[in-house]
Amino acid sequence: MGLDFGSRTCGVAISDALLMTAQPREIIRRDRENKLRRTLARIEELIEEYDVRLIVLGLPLNMDETQGERAARTLEFGDMLRRRTGLPIVMSDERLTTVEADEIMDQMGIRGADRKARVDMIAASIILRDYMENHREEIEALR
Repeated sequence: MGLDFGSRTCGVAISDALLMTAQPREIIRRDRENKLRRTLARIEELIEEYDVRLIVLGLPLNMDETQGERAARTLEFGDMLRRRTGLPIVMSDERLTTVEADEIMDQMGIRGADRKARVDMIAASIILRDYMENHREEIEALR
């Protein structure tokens, strides 16, 4: 499972059964940044539904590779996920995933409200895809 955790949304991507591709799945929305109970509960439902064994969580580093406030909140969220699910959580540099998601939506002709609604789950699929492409041995061990 790939996650793009933001202040009000969490984009979700799931790999296919053969662990070859990353598919955008959904966006989990919340009213306030610190209201995470429903977000965590939905992630647990998806873990059960898709037999998830690993979570790849996008880490929003600054362009100079430092960690800012958003990265700190994401690391805290990752710790919550680890404690709550018992699954391994892998942090993955997510810099420029939103730029790539925008390029993909341009190619697909996605405009307007659809664009904003889809960017987080497409970014989550990029985070998961990049991890799967660069860590084949770890992915194979999950089968």
